[in-house]
Amino acid sequence: MSIPTDLSIYAQWAGILTLVCLVVAGLGFIFQWGIRFRLVGITGFMGVVTVGLFGLSLGLFSYTQVPGAAPFSVVYDNGANKAVIALPPKVNESEVEASLRKAAADLYSYGRLGRGDDKLTIRARAVTHPESGVSKPLYLGQVKRSLASREDENMKIEVFSERFAQLPETSNMN
Repeated sequence: MSIPTDLSIYAQWAGILTLVCLVVAGLGFIFQWGIRFRLVGITGFMGVVTVGLFGLSLGLFSYTQVPGAAPFSVVYDNGANKAVIALPPKVNESEVEASLRKAAADLYSYGRLGRGDDKLTIRARAVTHPESGVSKPLYLGQVKRSLASREDENMKIEVFSERFAQLPETSNMN
């Protein structure tokens, strides 16, 4: 089952439910129902939920589109200055570089602490299986970016070209 992560969809449905609650509360006052004041409370609560969801939909998640970036997942993030992303084992050097650029943009946050270092270091790795039952992480590159500035022109991206020979054969197409 796929659950949508776009909060604007939930805000729209909460708004519709709020309007339905408002109509029911209005009917409660017209027909002098005993639960009419409870219906007003429910309508007010739904209004707060709707406004909250709308606010969250405005910018909770901001993802940057980088052409050529491979899909990745964050496998380690200390919330400060270090993170690791996992790439599929079938990547090439240009995909690693683009993925590191995307991760550097996506993982930037004003709330990160430097802990003695003013750079956010993101390493990219793939998992290889040199033999049956054995998994080996293989670091393919890293990016160091500023913790202070969202737009960092001095980002340092390193791609470890010599390690691509250890990936499965079909991935070494540059």
